[in-house]
Amino acid sequence: MKPDDLSERLLDLAVRVGKVVDALPDTRLGRHIAGQLVRSGTSPAPNYEEACAAESRRDFIHKVRIALKELRETRCWIKLIMRSELLPEARMSELVNEADELCKILGQSLVTARKNEERSKAQRAKPPPN
Repeated sequence: MKPDDLSERLLDLAVRVGKVVDALPDTRLGRHIAGQLVRSGTSPAPNYEEACAAESRRDFIHKVRIALKELRETRCWIKLIMRSELLPEARMSELVNEADELCKILGQSLVTARKNEERSKAQRAKPPPN
């Protein structure tokens, strides 16, 4: 997957989260979840954009880690909405599936970036040939 494709999917997720937030009931639980979900659900897209402009591999890893953390939190709030029956499960199931997929993609990106970082460290640590 290209970085632009992932950026678009994360942005689409943020839009969908916004619509879910607006549809939540005006109850104490609904308002609480709405506040948390709007923050966590709109955060992965800009955090990933920041990662794409990272100043180093280490910076990239840090920013993708933040995006993944926020995405996992988003997935949790979506599951809470489903279990609390605040919105129909049929409406939420595609959204939780997309959050799952995006978590897997960002997680794999982190694994790859860490491997590349370790490989670079190992190459820098090698003594020059005589």
